Amino acid sequence: MPTLQTYTGAPTASSADGGTGAASRTCVESLLLRDRLLVGGALAVAIALCWAWIVPMARDMYGSMTGASVWMMTDTWDLSHLVLLFAMWAVMMAGMMLPSAAPALFLYGCVIRRSGDAARATSHVYAFAGGYLLVWTAYSLLATILQRLLARWLLITPMMDARDTRFGGALLILAGLYQFTPFKRACLASCRNPVEFITRHWRPGLWGGFYLGAAHGLYCLGCCWALMMLLFVGGVMNLWWIAALTVFVLLEKAAPFGEKGGRYSGLAIAAVGVLMAIRGFH
Repeated sequence: MPTLQTYTGAPTASSADGGTGAASRTCVESLLLRDRLLVGGALAVAIALCWAWIVPMARDMYGSMTGASVWMMTDTWDLSHLVLLFAMWAVMMAGMMLPSAAPALFLYGCVIRRSGDAARATSHVYAFAGGYLLVWTAYSLLATILQRLLARWLLITPMMDARDTRFGGALLILAGLYQFTPFKRACLASCRNPVEFITRHWRPGLWGGFYLGAAHGLYCLGCCWALMMLLFVGGVMNLWWIAALTVFVLLEKAAPFGEKGGRYSGLAIAAVGVLMAIRGFH
């Protein structure tokens, strides 16, 4: 079976002295374990911090609206409120998308360790994560602009969900049909096969890691942008809706049945959209 070095062209090394080799492997394995713990710990902390902001804000918005979400009820959307809205989207996208990016992050770290640059593996993985998050931060900016436009056009309520079932139905139909497009399938295939993705797009160095992360983020965006638009259907700050979409994206990318399940779910999503749209016309 080919090792990860095969995919990157990285050299392998072996020791002629069995005792020295065993001792070296023990030291290297300890370093690799420490590195995995650093990367996994940082990833877990980042996701936890994102949700630590999202959850109180969502609960307050559907509660007293006197705490973490009170700024959303402003009548004057000045620069400070727009920045807060953008930050909300950026944090929410990071919290929702980082879990599904974890396999690619860990695999990339493994490739770097085995390529002879184990000492900088953690920084390479952080660079990968930075490129990935940059793409979703850019998407967050577009989502912020779109949300303000939808509010101005009276298509969403102050609670940030669809005001009209016809509009909500249209978004569901769009997301459902998009599940069947060749572009969606190509992006999903790349997300579901990180080994093939890293092999095809490999670049050395820290900037190479950043490039790989950005490229992976673009494929992920191509896979999930329509699903993220469904936040405007169930509510941008609806905690159950956010959690459901997060789990759906994770299963679609990581579960054995994810690819077929995504297509079957497209039928269900589109069917619900049609029913909503029909109800809106009556």
